[in-house]
Amino acid sequence: MTAKHCAHHDEERAKLHRHILYGIVAFVVLVLFVVFLVWVILRPTKPQFVLRDATVYSFNVSASPPFTVSTSMQITISAKNRMDRVGIYYQNLDVYASYRSLQVTLPTMLPATYQGHNDYTVWSPFMYGNSVPVWPGLMEALQQDQNVGAVLLNIKIDGRVKWKVGTWFSGKYHLNANCPAYIKFGGANTGSPFGPVMKFTLAQVCSVDV
Repeated sequence: MTAKHCAHHDEERAKLHRHILYGIVAFVVLVLFVVFLVWVILRPTKPQFVLRDATVYSFNVSASPPFTVSTSMQITISAKNRMDRVGIYYQNLDVYASYRSLQVTLPTMLPATYQGHNDYTVWSPFMYGNSVPVWPGLMEALQQDQNVGAVLLNIKIDGRVKWKVGTWFSGKYHLNANCPAYIKFGGANTGSPFGPVMKFTLAQVCSVDV
């Protein structure tokens, strides 16, 4: 075999390798373009959470050390899927109340829920906290809030969500929602009293991170 013949075969082999490489690059670019197009069209949007109301059965603070707070309440909270093409599946959602970063109720698990396009879901969980310790510095702030006549509780939701397009489910994403709730003490304009119970209509939009 002559050197000229070998050089010809080497050139054809190099051309073949280049064509294969170009084909692989074109395929990768096409896949990335399709993924980008799907992302633009079906881009997931965070659900909207709204704290509708809160019914406070008790909010008791100890008057002497060791300082503790006990809470019993029920809330109504709604979630809306604002997307037209993507469904949302909620999993392992826990809801609890906190006061200035202190968790004052135990987590209450919400049932796993699937939301279709533009669907609403409403939950009305009970939340309880019994004799939760309060450190002195926080107790001073709590007493000041009581003197003012209102306390800010944060209703927090923590869990996982999946996106659903057709029959395809995405991986799990962490969801965190924070809903501020101003609870006022006494007075005809602060709520609707039912004996010792106070019900507050809030309609408070929550901040949501996914």
